[in-house]
Amino acid sequence: MSVWFKPISIEALNKLSENTLVSHLDIKITNSGEDFLEGTMPVDHRTVQPFRLLHGGASCVLAETLGSIAANCCIDESEFMAVGQHIEATHLKSATKGLVTGKAQAINIGRSSQTWRIEIFNDEGRLICDSKIIMAVVKKR
Repeated sequence: MSVWFKPISIEALNKLSENTLVSHLDIKITNSGEDFLEGTMPVDHRTVQPFRLLHGGASCVLAETLGSIAANCCIDESEFMAVGQHIEATHLKSATKGLVTGKAQAINIGRSSQTWRIEIFNDEGRLICDSKIIMAVVKKR
């Protein structure tokens, strides 16, 4: 059973991120299923720290992007919006090149809050970051 409020358009989701931090880091939504959203981010000069390893903050940006977009796809956006309330990330391995891929899956979708788990993998399919975000669902003003 699908968790989405309406059908997902990968193209529309990527267009929504134009001229934002998301587009600056070249984060792209790449795939969706009935209960998940996936996206990629390059490991390059924009996303590494001085030792040329993927910056933990960049991993958090990818995780928050995927969790936030996914949460907003589960609600009636004409009345509500989902905003980040808390994010945590455990960095397990490093990445130095290529693309990292994040996959967001809902842990809980409630009326006033949502919890999403975002796993980020390197090009070799190894889990490099395990993240969780809590989203508050608020009425639009």
